[in-house]
Amino acid sequence: MNFCGQCGKPVNLKVPTGDNRRRHVCGHCDTIHYQNPRVISGCIPVVGDRVLLCRRAIEPRYGMWTLPAGFLENGETVLQGALRECWEEAMAKLNEPILSGIYDIPHINQVYILYRGVLHNGSYGAGDESLDVRLFSEADIPWEELAFPVITTALKHHFADLKQGLPTIHTDVITSRLRSLNNAAD
Repeated sequence: MNFCGQCGKPVNLKVPTGDNRRRHVCGHCDTIHYQNPRVISGCIPVVGDRVLLCRRAIEPRYGMWTLPAGFLENGETVLQGALRECWEEAMAKLNEPILSGIYDIPHINQVYILYRGVLHNGSYGAGDESLDVRLFSEADIPWEELAFPVITTALKHHFADLKQGLPTIHTDVITSRLRSLNNAAD
């Protein structure tokens, strides 16, 4: 950040009075510009033992597979955001969504919050941000074509829950493309 969003004057990195971190601070109007993690809300839409995935029609990771998810908008709850993203990307609605997992990704300042739910009437289709939308069993998921490491981790958690017959709320810290903190072998 080079300029203040309030007055347009230059900003400097410094530790504001009463704080313990360097922040962008305007030297003219003293506005402190906090930068906080972005929240991504999304869904794990299911039909039996299959999961609905979307092939991305946008960057980043154009053409790769993902769960329907995206940035939370101001003025909406996390669940509202997840259901909105599910509709926008997969033209799908969920019956009785429940919290599935919270995934921290500190190296890119993101937090994913995912809900699991059964597809309403089994209905879905490709939204504007999707090239294709398909149901996959665990064996058929294109694991090497998943767009983001958090999606791989969330899907592994989901399928482990299916095998145990016990839905669990998962938490994990994704540290890189290949590893999560709780599951270093991922």
